[in-house]
Parts: sequence; C-alpha cells; structure tokens
Amino acid sequence: MNSNSLVSIADLSKDEILHILEQTRYFEEHPNHKILDGKVVATLFFEPSTRTRLSFETAANRLGARVIGFSDKGTTSTSKGETLKDTIKMVSNYVDLIIMRHYLEGAALYASEVTDIPVINAGDGSNQHPSQTMLDLYSIYKTQGTLDNLIITMVGDLKYGRTVHSLLMAMRFFNPTFNFVACNELRMPDEYTNFCDKHGIRYNVSHDFSSEIINSSDIIYMTRVQRERFTDIMEYEKVKDLYNLNNAMLADSKDNLRILHPLPRINEINPDVDDNPKAYYFQQARNGLFTRQALICNALGIDILNR
Repeated sequence: MNSNSLVSIADLSKDEILHILEQTRYFEEHPNHKILDGKVVATLFFEPSTRTRLSFETAANRLGARVIGFSDKGTTSTSKGETLKDTIKMVSNYVDLIIMRHYLEGAALYASEVTDIPVINAGDGSNQHPSQTMLDLYSIYKTQGTLDNLIITMVGDLKYGRTVHSLLMAMRFFNPTFNFVACNELRMPDEYTNFCDKHGIRYNVSHDFSSEIINSSDIIYMTRVQRERFTDIMEYEKVKDLYNLNNAMLADSKDNLRILHPLPRINEINPDVDDNPKAYYFQQARNGLFTRQALICNALGIDILNR
C-alpha cells in the first residue's frame, strides 16, 4: 500500500485536513499549472458519475497530467470476468495514480492493498467518499469562515449516503452539533452514531424536518434517496419523497445558513431554492475541482505551498 493513498477520511489528521484546505484555496486562486507534466492518472469508474469523474479529470488536466480510464465497467475486461485485483495490477503498470469509484464497500481499500501506486477513493458503495468530504469542508469553511462549533443538519438518505458518513467523521475535529433527519428506514447507521458517542459529538435524531431544526442550522446538507441502493423498488417508492426543501421553508432561517447537496438532486430541493443566496450546491460542485487538484498533488507527494 502506498502511504499517500486516500481511502477513508479517517486516514487524514486534523492538520492534514487543514493543510489540504489551504492547498485548495491556492488552487482556486491559481487553477492552471503544469506541475504534473509527464504524469499519467487513471480514472477507473465502475459506477456512474458525472461531477466526481469530470472534476477529477479536469483537475488532472489543469495540472498538466494525462488521463486514461473508463466510465463504464461494461467496456472493460471486468465484463469478461477479470478480477478487481488483476485490473488494478494491470493498470498500475501504466500510471502514477489511480482514482477509483466502485459499487462495493471496501473496494478502494482492497485496491490500495494490491498496488504500490497511490489510490484515491472516489466512492465505494455506501461506505466512504473522502474527496467529496474535502470539498464539503472547503465549502463550509468558505461560507461560514470557520469549521468550529457549527450546527449541521443532514437530511434524507443517511443510511446509504456515503457523503454524510465521511463528513460526519471529518467533523470530529471541529466540535459540531448534528441534526440527523431521516425516516426509520434511512436513519443514520449505528456505526456512525456510535462514532459520535465515542468522540463526544453532539447529535439529535428526528423524523421531522421541522422549522425549529431549519432555523437553528448553519448548514443544511440535503441528500437524495438513492434508488440504486435498494433491492426492493417498493421500499424506494415508499421513502423517496419524504423530505423536500422549498424556498418558503427558509423564510426565518439564519443569515449565514447555506444549503449543500452532493448532487445529483431529484426532487428533494425545489428549483425555487436555486435563486436564494443561501443555496450553495452549485458553487459546492465547483469547489470540487480545486479540492481534487489538491488531493491529486497530495497523493503524488507534491506540496504546492512549499515548492
């Protein structure tokens, strides 16, 4: 395993997180470099993606690297029965960095264990999504001026939502208070509430997306109910529309409130929210480019701030 791999947000210390955020700020101000000239980056997406794949590929291109890879496992030898181990070891012969999304939990960790090339986890099942977490942290910091002592409300699919799992773990350093708003079927798994208990993180559990919760929040993190995680379509239909945010619900919210969403959205945020200055999800997606530039450099052992 390469020590620069990023499999879980738990791999990063508080100081490492803050340093990556500083690198992200630098790349937002100076997005175009050729510091990776001669490097080759592989993007291996065994599961569909728009923002994550395109922002990683754009980040690599803006840094001067070449990009190879695939966005459909059906076009690879996986469809012929090739194992993940063989795919990773084969690709490792060609590239300096592997960025991988996979539908199985633990796939990124396994990939990192069978190669000496650094691996960045771009999402593994419902487990972790550390690069999304870093852009979420950057978005929170930019809009709030701090990461400390914030009230963060997570709404919707908290069971399968790998983005909320990773963000919860990263915030352990910053004394947050969480509101977990979900139905029983999609509630935050015990693994993560136990994590909160272990690290002294305050949290409240609610089935009701109430005005009291909205008006007390600094960040509202909306999530879609992920149809692809359900084996029973009737269960999906039962819960898919339980939590929706519209503009009228924000009338008495705090001035500093910002609404985040990892996207894509379906109908959990009404389009009438888009023009509200508290809506930040499109800017959040843009922040992904600069964050992923920082993460690529970090994985390749390049510190842009100390060159």
